[in-house]
Amino acid sequence: MKILVLGSGAREHAIILALRAEKAEHEVFVAPGNAGMAHDAIPVTLDVLDGAAVTTFANEQGIDLVVIGPEAPLVAGVADVLRAHGVPVFGPGKAAAQLEGSKSFAKRIMDAVGVPTGRAVRATTSAEVEAAFDDLGAPYVVKADGLAAGKGVVVTSDRGDALAHAENYLPSGPVLIEEFLSGPEVSLFFLSDGDTVRALSPAQDFKRALDGDEGPNTGGMGAYSPLPWLADDFGSEQAFVEEVTRDVALPVIRQLDSEGTPFIGLLYAGLILTPAGVRVIEFNARFGDPETQIVLPRLTTPLSELLFAAASGTLEDQPHPAFSDDVAITVVLASEGYPDAPQTGRPIEGLTDAAAVEGVRLVHAATASPDAPGGSLIATGGRVLNVVAVAADFPTARKRAYEAIGRITLEGSHFRTDIAARVAE
Repeated sequence: MKILVLGSGAREHAIILALRAEKAEHEVFVAPGNAGMAHDAIPVTLDVLDGAAVTTFANEQGIDLVVIGPEAPLVAGVADVLRAHGVPVFGPGKAAAQLEGSKSFAKRIMDAVGVPTGRAVRATTSAEVEAAFDDLGAPYVVKADGLAAGKGVVVTSDRGDALAHAENYLPSGPVLIEEFLSGPEVSLFFLSDGDTVRALSPAQDFKRALDGDEGPNTGGMGAYSPLPWLADDFGSEQAFVEEVTRDVALPVIRQLDSEGTPFIGLLYAGLILTPAGVRVIEFNARFGDPETQIVLPRLTTPLSELLFAAASGTLEDQPHPAFSDDVAITVVLASEGYPDAPQTGRPIEGLTDAAAVEGVRLVHAATASPDAPGGSLIATGGRVLNVVAVAADFPTARKRAYEAIGRITLEGSHFRTDIAARVAE
């Protein structure tokens, strides 16, 4: 197929690498992409928020499938324009994408179908925020209602910090004050064609910037898959997946369909396993980052077939996705100052040596080529790249990942040293 992937981050690079790993030789385009992706896809200069421009390119090039990676084009309605012109697209339309674009919308959908989640209060003023704090108590969970690039959430016992976070986002719209839920977190992806869902393998990511889950929230500093400890409470990973499919994914997808806003694309369920059972923390309307980077390398079913079936409404004809017994972990290399004020423009050295480690692939998030030919790549953002390691067991995967990231030099950079440590013991 001819496939166009929209996006420029590590999630999109991981999708492209999975497409490249198939036996079928697809022609893959990426807009706008980054320097690291240029070896694996054909870069295209396109405004990914302009549905008309994307549609024109797709028609001129005979694109068979468009895959929308980031949330911004989804909330902007790019998928709607493509569908209106008959282009198969993996990604929900603007209305259904509000599942991520508005926390209040997501809560309404969950309440309508009884999906288990925490209590939440919508606040539009500082006074309402304070009242919600009094009602729900500490620790305080404050979320921006709209998109915030993975940085709109704060969890803190410091009431002043929680209020400051809320007041930072209130000028842009409402915030949600949520009940604090305690327990291990799990990310679970569901492919949907608006009616049928197919689950992928669960993953766990690490949101805090520093070891031991300390420091500020980030877009994610690492992840691993599968989650062998799920068997302790659910008997098996499969039993867990079946429960969440039944109690969360299917009710939400069917409710959206009944409201005339079918969800076609990737439903990301952020879950927490509380003593009272599984609860939904949030939904995203696209593949998660960095979980995509370690779920897709384990997928043995061709990704292109799954994405095209979802886009064309034939997912029920597809078998459930299959995964290898290998494990995968990813460690994120971040620029100095990330997440608050990342330093950019610095050269990255040692990439060839890092990629030479057995079982390792480098997935680029924010890299660019320098102006002068022949120079090193430079960092252009906070999360610069992912070191992904695949192996038969977690101790081996961790050893490979940290050996590889140790070969990379980026002035001032940092990474967590405890990714998947628990499961490697």
